[in-house]
Amino acid sequence: VQLQASGGGLVQAGGSLRLSCAASGRTFSNYVMGWFRQAPGKEREFVARISFSGRVPSYADSVKGRFAISRDNAKNTVYLLMNSLKPEDTAVYYCAASTLVMPGTMPNRYGFWGQGTQVTVSS
Repeated sequence: VQLQASGGGLVQAGGSLRLSCAASGRTFSNYVMGWFRQAPGKEREFVARISFSGRVPSYADSVKGRFAISRDNAKNTVYLLMNSLKPEDTAVYYCAASTLVMPGTMPNRYGFWGQGTQVTVSS
């Protein structure tokens, strides 16, 4: 599956952004979808994931209550709505896909990655 992330940009603290990730090439609903982020000098970290059907989301503690992941299997797209953004949310955000039923939070459990989209939150 090929993934294309979009929607990043520059936003002030407290603002919102919605990231999108369009998939192509394989049956989208066969993949658990995730979002990760990587800030300069830091390791890639888990942000959120969503089950095949979209019924079961999961979040990192750092974004719980502020971010919402969703998917539209008819449009082969996964979204990440980010509210109440903070400067520490600044990073390159990547969407990822896994064929595992429960891939968890480790990047090496996701076999397919998009190119990343930059999110910058100014204070």
